[in-house]
Amino acid sequence: MNIHRGDGGQEPSLNFNQPRFHTHEGCLKGITEGQAIILSAEGNFHGRTLGVISLSTEEESRKGFGPYLSRVGAETAAFLVEPIQGEAGVVVPPEDYLEKAQELCKQHNIQTGLGRTGKMCCYEHNPRVKPDIITLGKALSGGFYPISAVLTSHEVMGVIKPGEHGSTFGGNPLACAIGTAALDVIVDEKLTERAQRLGEVFRSALSTLKKDEKVGKWLTEVRGKGLLNAIVIDESKSTRGRGAWEVCLLMKERGVLAKPTHRNIIRLAPPLTIEEEDLLHAVQVIKESLEALDVVDNIDDPHASEKIGSMEA
Repeated sequence: MNIHRGDGGQEPSLNFNQPRFHTHEGCLKGITEGQAIILSAEGNFHGRTLGVISLSTEEESRKGFGPYLSRVGAETAAFLVEPIQGEAGVVVPPEDYLEKAQELCKQHNIQTGLGRTGKMCCYEHNPRVKPDIITLGKALSGGFYPISAVLTSHEVMGVIKPGEHGSTFGGNPLACAIGTAALDVIVDEKLTERAQRLGEVFRSALSTLKKDEKVGKWLTEVRGKGLLNAIVIDESKSTRGRGAWEVCLLMKERGVLAKPTHRNIIRLAPPLTIEEEDLLHAVQVIKESLEALDVVDNIDDPHASEKIGSMEA
């Protein structure tokens, strides 16, 4: 199923799971109508539509929206999960996390894709994991056009009858053409394998910063898979109350853009086509920015990079 927006894949996945488990002809589990609940992990981010925001545990995401779906239900229908939590700061679960979650889902009948983590879909890092439903978005068009998709089996898809679900722009021919071309590029140019190799190079270089005499104190953790990575900043070491946001401003002054999240975490997700030389240059910029973090008086100063250079000279 093709949908014409980034978080559009999440809402249909919720829709599929409701009739799939309710008591009616063709259902896979007899859950009483109106009693099915869908679980998610703490710190999740699945989009900004009301259905998936109802699953959020972040006050920042929920404040000012609503009404939310009820969090009360008698029977569990599904578990919606990101294989790696990006918005939470590239939180990488233990290797067997998805496998064990899958086992629980089977007992009670009850996800970071398209090459970014070094596999076409992140769950493939564990060959024993096979999700019932996969949602895709963002990278599906290579960033050129809004598109998302829901991937599932005929068994699951079959619970939605003609006319029960629709989307104004679903199946948009231009979006589908662009999505197909983007997938061809990922496969033909071996971007998945490239992300795996460059990710190892990137994390290795970042890990050396933890051992550096000047900047090692700032870093408490380097984590990630493929080219989805993060560094965790130890704000307690700053004598000026500075953290990830200020590091990102200093990086910007030196030509590298990154996004802070949860105050002390910096997400690092370069394009899968990045050259190794540019990746290592980014590591050098991170090092220089950490060195300057408590040195520069006014980080918001547009000429901060010039001042940093003069200090080094």
